[in-house]
Amino acid sequence: MIDLRSDTVTQPTPAMRQAMFEAEVGDDCYGDDPTVLRLERMAAQRLGKEAALFVPSGTFGNQLALFTHCRPGDEVILGDDSHIVWHEAGAAGAIAGVQLRTLDSDRGVLDPEAVRRRIRVGDDIHAPRTGLICLENAHSNGRVIPLAAMAAVWEVAQRHAVPVHLDGARVFNAAAALGVAAREITRYADSVMCCLSKGLAAPVGSLLAGGAAFIDAARRRRKLLGGGLRQAGVLAAPGLIALERMTQRLHEDHAHARLLAERLAALPGLEVDLDAVQINMVWFRFTRPIDGAALMARLNAAGILANPPEDGLMRLVTHWQVDADAIARTVAVFDAFLRH
Repeated sequence: MIDLRSDTVTQPTPAMRQAMFEAEVGDDCYGDDPTVLRLERMAAQRLGKEAALFVPSGTFGNQLALFTHCRPGDEVILGDDSHIVWHEAGAAGAIAGVQLRTLDSDRGVLDPEAVRRRIRVGDDIHAPRTGLICLENAHSNGRVIPLAAMAAVWEVAQRHAVPVHLDGARVFNAAAALGVAAREITRYADSVMCCLSKGLAAPVGSLLAGGAAFIDAARRRRKLLGGGLRQAGVLAAPGLIALERMTQRLHEDHAHARLLAERLAALPGLEVDLDAVQINMVWFRFTRPIDGAALMARLNAAGILANPPEDGLMRLVTHWQVDADAIARTVAVFDAFLRH
């Protein structure tokens, strides 16, 4: 099967499976799993932070950040198209007890002046406290946020003593696209979450990184949320390979996404946003009505998995198990369907 639904579908590499088998383990709740400790040290170094914490998922990491930075009743400023708003099941209200104050973004880029206007200034007992600002890079729309845009929001946050959290689920994709080290992106955030189980191909896990005191507090809250892990080295071992090796090949996924986008753009009945192909995501729109069920049946029959179009818009995502041959097979199915 060619699975283009997301980069979350990636299978662990053979090296990862072997590393899991051989992993040295301990009890992470006691803080003595050597493989987890090594992963957390490596992550902190790569992300430019004092410390890091291994967590089960990206949503867990983001929500743990909100829970740790904020007090119940605080307000969190973020883009209304962000993953935390759209795809985390309303957890901010249920777990941290915060309210989300959203603002329009320009395809993921926040206007620093709009952020400034939403920061609660003073000590009015009627108003919530601004507890946090959240950014996202790479954005879940597949775009990479320029460093200057992040720096502008960071400067506003610093001026008002409001911490910044970065949803960096695909921060290494963003780093590859920008041609910089990940720490050059994360310097504009007090904390950052990155996923190991998307394009980096680890089977489980994400990392939350930040200052040492912040991570100490987050470790206690991770336990409260049921995230205290035992012999977690078997999960951390593929995470080490994800950081050491898989981050170095993300440019291949980006190149395959560009190839897929360009070939789809040449087909009749498709409109591809080539400017949006900045990491491993390809978005396109059908320019005439289609039978979505028939398209999905045609793809499945050819051994291709994809999420169906929504309101005519469709997304395909490349990863380490999608090569040039897989792209050629996929484009051929779309071509045959559109010309039928």
